[in-house]
Amino acid sequence: MKNRSERILLIKAIISEEVISSQDELQLRLHERGCEVTQATLSRDLKSLHVMKANDEKNGYVYRLSDNEQTSTQWTANVFQRDYMADGVVGIEFSGNLGVIKTMPGYANSVAILIDKVNPYEILGTVAGDDTILLIMREGIGRSDVIQVLKSIMPKLENKI
Repeated sequence: MKNRSERILLIKAIISEEVISSQDELQLRLHERGCEVTQATLSRDLKSLHVMKANDEKNGYVYRLSDNEQTSTQWTANVFQRDYMADGVVGIEFSGNLGVIKTMPGYANSVAILIDKVNPYEILGTVAGDDTILLIMREGIGRSDVIQVLKSIMPKLENKI
């Protein structure tokens, strides 16, 4: 069973790469990729992602990501940029539903923009200075979920946070 962050990224990837016309079909694709999810959870995930059904001339109605989600998927795909940004991250600490990411001088703004562009469900937003980012977590989201989503955005963070 994948955690919510991984499942959301997987849903985005499947909808972006394949023609999906029903929740049953999406649930099957998730299962094939090792992610067991109930229909109710999948329905909530689709709602939180603002997934819509659009008319496709060849395939009828199919799932599409909203423009914001489409943009975040494109940003996630730029490996060079993710690696470069991760090089500037020094560490992260938490207090309540806030996180403070320390970076090398000059990196904070770029890292915060990357996080905001990807727009993960777990993170409401960021405020950046020169070498510090204030990260606001969504209510009820754990630190491990935020760390997991940051690692999915910037895989080179694996040994840093």
